[in-house]
Amino acid sequence: MSDSPKRTKPDFDKSGGLIPAIIQDAATRQVLMLGYMNEKAYKKTRKEGKVTFYSRSKERLWTKGETSGHFLDVVEMKLDCDRDTLLVRVRPLGPVCHTGADTCFDEDNLREDHSFIRELEAIIHDRRVNPSEDSYTSKMFRQGINKIAKKFGEEAVEVVIEAKDDNRDLFLNECADLFYNFMVLLEVKDAKLADVVGVLEGRNKK
Repeated sequence: MSDSPKRTKPDFDKSGGLIPAIIQDAATRQVLMLGYMNEKAYKKTRKEGKVTFYSRSKERLWTKGETSGHFLDVVEMKLDCDRDTLLVRVRPLGPVCHTGADTCFDEDNLREDHSFIRELEAIIHDRRVNPSEDSYTSKMFRQGINKIAKKFGEEAVEVVIEAKDDNRDLFLNECADLFYNFMVLLEVKDAKLADVVGVLEGRNKK
């Protein structure tokens, strides 16, 4: 998971040791709930990758989903300009509200057909700025642009080969591999899929 690169440490002293944490679905951008973190909750969240709050009523740390199993897996964390509010983008593993609703604001959290792409983009970015020894994506970034570009080319050839056959599953799997490697290539070039879409939209206006 990643914090804003220019503001990497929350200011817990400003508001008495607690800062609000806005929880947002990484794929749909739907706001799910609001909680509070102290420094221990923040560090636990970063270490374990699951959202942990400080309960003001129980006066203890509590990990969202510890009883229901509906954890909030962290994709990325960002600080606001004053370093006293967190935006936490997550992958919710079930309803977020204790009432059973998708959100604590009683709203539906509906995913668009392609909303996972935003989540994938965030995960790939996180593997670059917060590398993990166990992550295949982090390993690719360590190998550098030449290896990444070569891998993209190899996957493109695989798509061409499978396109000439009649095995739809193999073709789609190769397309998925190609798209993933395309996203990695964009990341290492500090580009976003939206940048590519912008070029296409510009061409369409001509």
